[in-house]
Amino acid sequence: MTTARHYALFIDGAFCEGVEARRFDDINPATGKLVATVSEASAADVHRAVTAAKRAFEGPWGNMTTNARLDLLAKASQRIMESFDQFLGHEMDDTGKPVSFASKVDIPRGAANLQLFADLARNLGTESYATDTPDGGRALNYAQRHPLGVIGVICPWNLPLLLMTWKVGPALAAGNTVVVKPSEETPASATLLAEVFQEVGLPPGVFNVVHGFGPGSAGEALTQHPDVAAITFTGESATGKAIMKTAAEGLKPISFELGGKNAAIVFADCDLDKAVEGTLRSVFSNCGQVCLCSERVYVHRSIFDTFVARLKAGAEAIRIGDPYDETTEMGPLISAVHKEKVLGYFRLAREEGAEVITGGGEPTLEPPFQGGHFVEPTLWTGLDENARCVREEVFGPVAHLQPFDDEAAVIAMANDSPYGLCAAVWTQDLSRAHRVAAQLDVGMVWVNSWFLRDLRTPFGGTGASGIGREGGKHSIDFYTDLKNICIKL
Repeated sequence: MTTARHYALFIDGAFCEGVEARRFDDINPATGKLVATVSEASAADVHRAVTAAKRAFEGPWGNMTTNARLDLLAKASQRIMESFDQFLGHEMDDTGKPVSFASKVDIPRGAANLQLFADLARNLGTESYATDTPDGGRALNYAQRHPLGVIGVICPWNLPLLLMTWKVGPALAAGNTVVVKPSEETPASATLLAEVFQEVGLPPGVFNVVHGFGPGSAGEALTQHPDVAAITFTGESATGKAIMKTAAEGLKPISFELGGKNAAIVFADCDLDKAVEGTLRSVFSNCGQVCLCSERVYVHRSIFDTFVARLKAGAEAIRIGDPYDETTEMGPLISAVHKEKVLGYFRLAREEGAEVITGGGEPTLEPPFQGGHFVEPTLWTGLDENARCVREEVFGPVAHLQPFDDEAAVIAMANDSPYGLCAAVWTQDLSRAHRVAAQLDVGMVWVNSWFLRDLRTPFGGTGASGIGREGGKHSIDFYTDLKNICIKL
């Protein structure tokens, strides 16, 4: 890349610089090279964005018919697919993820989210009841949905477009306006989506983008703003706690999708080929940088050695390197800081007594990727269940493998975690599948699959993994208030 791009703020329908003219760098994690410079929003810029969003909510967006509003979302979905290559290139430059992953997951799902919630909002009803009254008469009770207002949308870096539209889609479909704070690591997708919304004719102020960081920057200013009606956030549990404290001051509704230390349970009666293939995906997809990835793998003792040998062979066969090579299966970690965190866990695992099955270091790559933030696919065994590497989220391409002897014991181990996002269960026993899934303290269980999503279903976790549910009507429920109207007939 000869000339770096520049990503400006997007406020009230126009791209602009921040009032303090601060900028930061956007780095390609596969090469370590500069991709773009980015305008950093100050508290004053965030205030401008929220003010514009509130004005649009009370004016053109709030006065628009539902069908007209949803038609614009559908057009935006179509426009993303028409600009597929541009979105794909920018997303890959920001994340370093392989084209084989981003082209099949990030961009199609990013577009699908807008279409899904447009379709859903057209057909979503509310309840009504015919009610007897004390005097022998009748009354009619019915509910109406009302949008909340300005939504603060704080997005993560691992699936930038997908998780942004997962929030923006239902928020706009429900009639709200939004101020989006994308991750400072991945500013491109929000900028491109602003261009799309501008092209399809979204009224100024409906969709705003404020780039920046968390504490002392755009993120903190957004969560503290009194005119932000609700906050939706996907990211680390520690950040979620900080946002929750701020939101409590204004009694703002929050929707949090936070971290995970997810378990995969492999029973002796599994289809071994499918279990190995599925676990390779659930551990190493997107370099392990998916909140749903498996970092704890429990395997029945009778097949443990066989399973470990096959998983080791699969991990060592993963192709790492050039994201634009169709045969590349794993890209880099997002940043130098995150790479050092993951390598720190690699060192800690050895200190805690782990047996390194494979990996645990950095791969040797040819230019220009030797400057990227790559680590090896890594598998451990031999750690105690109380070891930090078994209890703390690493968010990298790594898992600890542990043998188990009976169903009750493995359920207890899987549930012994502050997190409760998801689990994967591998068994061909239908009764066991239902029985185990019901006892796992998580928000989502996959049986003989992983990351198989129906976007209408509830998505979210328990404990340190989040608050609330997204997906289908559950998203619309968060972004609206229900008003009951009682008519005495």
